[in-house]
Amino acid sequence: MAANARTRVACVQMTSRANKAANLEAAERLVAEAAAAGAGLVVLPEKWNAIGTPAELHSAAETIEDGESVAAMAGWARSHGITLVGGSITERREGREKLSNTSLVFDRQGELAAIYRKIHLFDVEVGGHVYRESDAEEPGAEVVAADVDGWRLGLSVCYDVRFPELYRILALEGAELVAVPANFTLYTGKDHWHLLLRARAVENQYFVAAAAQIGETMTGKLSYGRSLIVDPWGIVLAEAPDEQTVVIAEIDRVRLESVRRRLPSLATRVADAYRWPTPV
Repeated sequence: MAANARTRVACVQMTSRANKAANLEAAERLVAEAAAAGAGLVVLPEKWNAIGTPAELHSAAETIEDGESVAAMAGWARSHGITLVGGSITERREGREKLSNTSLVFDRQGELAAIYRKIHLFDVEVGGHVYRESDAEEPGAEVVAADVDGWRLGLSVCYDVRFPELYRILALEGAELVAVPANFTLYTGKDHWHLLLRARAVENQYFVAAAAQIGETMTGKLSYGRSLIVDPWGIVLAEAPDEQTVVIAEIDRVRLESVRRRLPSLATRVADAYRWPTPV
């Protein structure tokens, strides 16, 4: 079997709030727990270091160059010898009024391996609550996949999962595993979380690792949790209970290749027949 054909993936599930110091402490403990259990790749949830109002997000925002959460993630990856998908943090960028919802990937040496800025912002009203990420944030504009620890990793964040075009592009760019750090609402999660994640895995025939927030991250706004690791056949390999915890599953490239060989839907695409409709 080829090197790195198997690896253990962990999803960290948290209840993050506006207290960055408390979130950093909880994340450090859970990442260490995942590493101690043999995980080679660990995924944190969306906005793991701070969730709050636009003012609280601006207060907690960091630059990549000198952010304390960025330095902490690099240190955890290096000290544990893991690949760390840093869920997402709110990033402050010079010359920009609004923040970015940014996922950073660190290799086993603690070096920054990839940067993805969430493309699709969650501006909706569901379950009697209004969510307007665009009040504090601006969308990213680049699809990102990176080679880490022998695997081709695709990056996305939460609401992105409702846009299958992004996940198909990641498949066409060679993704074998896609990370979906999330803070999914309880109202939408109970009906759509499993369905969307399993669909993205099945239609693109790759592994999906979705690390989520759980519980009341903001007053009255409940997060669904149920962090999942899904295989290319849509089988749930691991699912988190309703608490701050870590779930782990082994992913195997032989399994991925077997699924793609037995049901070659990616290989039998008819790309020349697909056209975007003319905008109205």
